[in-house]
Amino acid sequence: MLHADKGSAGPLDGKGLRIGIVQARFNENITGALAQACRDALQDLGVRDEDITHLLVPGALEVPSALQALAERDAYDALIALGCIIRGETYHFELVANESGAGVSRVALDYRLPVANAILTTEDLEQAVARQSEKGRDAAYVAVEMARLLETLE
Repeated sequence: MLHADKGSAGPLDGKGLRIGIVQARFNENITGALAQACRDALQDLGVRDEDITHLLVPGALEVPSALQALAERDAYDALIALGCIIRGETYHFELVANESGAGVSRVALDYRLPVANAILTTEDLEQAVARQSEKGRDAAYVAVEMARLLETLE
């Protein structure tokens, strides 16, 4: 069991948890590193590889739809959203960031299911690279911690 770095009430234990990951392919070098860090952390927390479902979707705007499809199965203790949106020269960045974030939150609230949002929103590629491993690990910790918290509230 590992302790969460950021004020967790105690050790995190992912044994027996079923986790769904939805990864956007757009900016795949970044999202692939996010996914690897996330899966490694989940395994370190005791989540078995066979208890992880990992889906790929085209981009961040498609992540909420796939999360919703997984949530409707009622087979997961937590979900994780992975993506990377890098600011460009147009308003598209704000649209994608806002809409994907709202969609991820909506799935969590509509299904009362923890959804760790690790869709990076950065100014440039350098910022994304600097955050990819840490945010991937953070998403795993959040998913496990929130799944366990919601268990205690049921």
